[in-house]
Amino acid sequence: MYINCKGHLIDLSKPRIMGILNVTPDSFYDGGKFRSDADILKQVEKMLTEGATFIDIGAYSSRPNADHISEEEELSRSIPVIQLLSKEFPDSLLSVDTFRSRIASEGISAGASLVNDISGGGMDQHMFETIAKLQVPYILMHMVGTPQNMQQHVNYDDLVKDMIYYFSKKIFKLRQLGVNDLIIDPGFGFSKTLDQNYELLQKMQLFNTLGLPILAGLSRKSMLYKLLDTDAVNALNATTTANSIALSKGAGILRVHDVKEAKETIMIFEKIKQWQ
Repeated sequence: MYINCKGHLIDLSKPRIMGILNVTPDSFYDGGKFRSDADILKQVEKMLTEGATFIDIGAYSSRPNADHISEEEELSRSIPVIQLLSKEFPDSLLSVDTFRSRIASEGISAGASLVNDISGGGMDQHMFETIAKLQVPYILMHMVGTPQNMQQHVNYDDLVKDMIYYFSKKIFKLRQLGVNDLIIDPGFGFSKTLDQNYELLQKMQLFNTLGLPILAGLSRKSMLYKLLDTDAVNALNATTTANSIALSKGAGILRVHDVKEAKETIMIFEKIKQWQ
């Protein structure tokens, strides 16, 4: 399974890592850590050196009940960072994490290679046509509602069946528009209760029926630390455990804060596959 990032074919038959770079003051784990250019460059160099294939740049906090910010503020946070990283790491594959089509477009112009949309096109009616025009890989996540109200939308007839229907409709629309490179993200923590998140992890292999790469974003999330009665800072071991399960269920990309540990997890997972 390959995706085309600016003319480079990225093989997803072996799991890849997407390193998280939040340039927000209020993200649930690393909000406010990376404010200066020097801090940003140091962190991205570390993630690339440790084995990240992609760097995901987020300028809008999507944690539950996060403050809504304007398009202009999101632009002012994200575009200079994409430009900086494109200049300093010209061979890196940058992902712009946004649900807004204008920011997706300007992010790609600034040097990003793919778009990661938490809303799956649900918060901007122009997103799908913009992706078709840009012809870049698109990460389609499952979420119902908005980050501000998503935890009010947790009633499903059948969680996984409803999600597969959600993805199928959107994939059909995107294919009709000529979008070739798609990745699905089940959206752990978005519009799901704690128990639903674990049901989703247990049944994640069912999404392989869609025939697309699967991204798992489990890193330090509340589904882990609330179960263990701890916090995000102390959820690295839980993250590694959850990522191991996600790999066994077919995840092709791990989106993480901690690249070194994710890389080690993948190396062990790939090693044991030799004897399958």
